[in-house]
Amino acid sequence: MGNSASIVEEMFEALPSLRAQMYFKTSLTALSHAMEDQVLAGSEQSPLIIASFQQERFYRQEAHRYTRISDLSDQVYVLSAKDTQFSETEDHYEKIHFDSDDALTQEWHLVVIGDRYTAALICREHPRQEITPSSQQGNALHLDQTRRFEGIWTLNKQVSLRAASLLLARIEAYRPDLASKIGIARDRFIPKTLKNDLTIDPDPFAQRLITYLQAGQYKQLKAYRAIALQEQRERLINSITAAIRQSLNPAEIFAIASEELGRVLNVGRCIIYRCTPQDADITIAHEYRQAHFNSLEGTPWPLKHNPLYQWVKANYSTLAIDNVSGEIEQDIDLSAALTRLQRWQIQSCLLVPLVHKQRLLGMVELHLDGDRHHHWSDDEVALSEAIANQLSVALIQAEAYANLEDLNNQLADLERTRSNLIAITGHELRTPLSTIRVCLESLLSEPDMPDELRQVMLDTALTDAERMRKLVQDFLTLSRLESRRVEWNLESLPLQECADLALSSLRWQNAANAAPAMSIETDLPETLPFVRADGEWIVEVLSKLLDNACKFNEANGQVTISARSLDSKTVEVMVADEGRGIESDRLKTVFERFYQEEGALRRSVGGVGLGLAICQQIIEGLNGKIWATSEGKNKGTQIHFTLPAAEDTGRYAKAKQLPTGQTAKAKQTKTKAKVAKRR
Repeated sequence: MGNSASIVEEMFEALPSLRAQMYFKTSLTALSHAMEDQVLAGSEQSPLIIASFQQERFYRQEAHRYTRISDLSDQVYVLSAKDTQFSETEDHYEKIHFDSDDALTQEWHLVVIGDRYTAALICREHPRQEITPSSQQGNALHLDQTRRFEGIWTLNKQVSLRAASLLLARIEAYRPDLASKIGIARDRFIPKTLKNDLTIDPDPFAQRLITYLQAGQYKQLKAYRAIALQEQRERLINSITAAIRQSLNPAEIFAIASEELGRVLNVGRCIIYRCTPQDADITIAHEYRQAHFNSLEGTPWPLKHNPLYQWVKANYSTLAIDNVSGEIEQDIDLSAALTRLQRWQIQSCLLVPLVHKQRLLGMVELHLDGDRHHHWSDDEVALSEAIANQLSVALIQAEAYANLEDLNNQLADLERTRSNLIAITGHELRTPLSTIRVCLESLLSEPDMPDELRQVMLDTALTDAERMRKLVQDFLTLSRLESRRVEWNLESLPLQECADLALSSLRWQNAANAAPAMSIETDLPETLPFVRADGEWIVEVLSKLLDNACKFNEANGQVTISARSLDSKTVEVMVADEGRGIESDRLKTVFERFYQEEGALRRSVGGVGLGLAICQQIIEGLNGKIWATSEGKNKGTQIHFTLPAAEDTGRYAKAKQLPTGQTAKAKQTKTKAKVAKRR
């Protein structure tokens, strides 16, 4: 049977001269206690007391006081919502439940009527609360103390009588069984006729008391807000610290930090990104935004032509701008950037750099749109800077961990290299040494050995000696390349010349070793531009690639050398075979030192696994790239590498006044001499 009528509204309708005032919740508590203490002091004999509580916890806080008050009067009425457990308390005074839909649920009343003392406190809760969502979640005490009520507090007897009359009528509606007792109260305390036109003369002392209470409450409210901000800051920093402890992945940490910081400060958008002073732009990956803000996630974010970012980068300092369209204290010219800022809905912004030892690591940006005329407070700036400091530490720790991982990987590579070196060197050196020793011992111990057998022994010893020489030569070559002790003699060369020299060298080796000839085709267009390279080393690369292709190819397989122009500045060369092929997960591993596809001691062909490592060092030293492709096992392998194209193919021929063909022939002779000298 809830009553939707408000006691406060009924009071203002009955007494138009009343003026509502605003009270903090703590002020109401103090005023209520002052009125109750007046009764407990015993200045009145059996006064009428009517109190109304909104919630059960308010009733529990006051229950003991009303037990004491009921010892002084038999006219004590306490109203409260049904969730209060009146049935579990002793009946020292009258307790009245009101329904949850009654207007009393939003009101706070206390009326005292005596012979010499009357007072009334009639208020209802103000619906507008100046509390942010984060405060509601994080600090219930702060929420309770900032509640506000509007109504009246007065010592005027006529106002108090009117309030008592309205409340007694509401009590009688809920508790008809109290009609006789309420009738006694009306006869004793409330006259038959109540005045409606009142001249309210506020008591000076009471007004000073209220002013003092309100001022104290305002100071207390500021203190609560400061505590709430500090709690928010500590909670946010703790969440970031926990994220750093759980993960050294900057992406995960930035995602948490942008969400928490944007939500706590209630901004339109919060973005956090990594950058370096050399970056022209970056891609936004971590963003918090409100629904009405456009998303920047995945879009390029300009840095080079962003005057706000450039100011922060130059000063390593926080930049707070209240209005990008107004006057800016830092004297930054935003005229060229205003259109972009409006498109991004930025009217106010706060930029905080992530800095470590004068090194810019990234940026935190907070944005507000044109509907928010905002001044960045010291607390907001301090909180953002504290988070930026934590993120800077996280980035440095992540970099240190990444460097540590790189060092561990390098140590693992060195250990693997050492193991391979021991295994391969032991196999590749011991086998030819054993053969040479056996041959020499046989020649020494058998002076009457037939000439044919003697020649076989000598050829075998020479072959294994050459094998050892090549091994040592590869070690020395790789060492020179890795230590960057090679002087590149760059010149304009035709690839056909280098391919011819490599093929000639391969045929000579096959003839010397009595190896079967392999079918090798060349596909080098006549229109192919010259390359800018060192001919001696290009021949070395082609020789090793052809040697590998022949070794791992089938007996009747095909080997092909081809080339094409990728663009005006780059030529791509490919050496392909139809042999064993390479698994996709090992295409990069084949360029490592001592790598053996079949294992160090299980392979069916010779070599120590330095050929492709040497080729990689040479091509990268000539400003090219090298890589391998294969469709898988037994489907062949293709080794690709690129070289810079010469800017002017014919200028060398013109300089010597020789046709291009004659120049190529002369250069081929020169390169061939260099290759022969190295060998």
